Amino acid sequence: MEEIIIATKNSGKAREFERIFNAKGAKVKTLLDFPDMEDVEETGSTFEENAKIKAETISKKLNKMVIADDSGLEVDALEGRPGVYSARYAGPSKNDEDNIDKVLEELTGVPENERTARFRCVLAIAQPGKETVTFAGSCEGQILTERRGTNGFGYDPIFFVTEKGKAMAELLPEEKNKISHRANAIQKLEENFAFDFGGEA
Repeated sequence: MEEIIIATKNSGKAREFERIFNAKGAKVKTLLDFPDMEDVEETGSTFEENAKIKAETISKKLNKMVIADDSGLEVDALEGRPGVYSARYAGPSKNDEDNIDKVLEELTGVPENERTARFRCVLAIAQPGKETVTFAGSCEGQILTERRGTNGFGYDPIFFVTEKGKAMAELLPEEKNKISHRANAIQKLEENFAFDFGGEA
């Protein structure tokens, strides 16, 4: 069975990819299966650059197809921040609660109609001897003034999904996986990328 490496240590992300690739006759592994693999330094200034850096670096080391994603929150009133720094916005500890607190503090006094934001995700697929390709997805919403819900991770408790009338963290996993930024990017990948192994293209 063909292997695809997902460049993540996040089990939640891994499950989203497994749903797709298991049906295509491929086995998904993550960086948790390679404990000796060093973290790739994300030196890019955009989600696309970081996703490509991760995918290409690990693909070269393992000589296998690798899919990497870089994603985060863009808040219009903060000129697009936290952006590529979403995971470490409040510091290198990558603490979700501290990150949320910092965003809420920076938006103190900003009226509801100016709290527009989006989650953005870019997937990069790197293969030995082939050019890296990318697919992007986004999910529009607004930043709440306080946390709501207990599902999800990251900024989900303060991200209000307008089309659902709920915070992202109030959605069930199956609901989130239909409308999230990562779901949108994965859907584009499914529709536009032809895989060279068993199962469907």
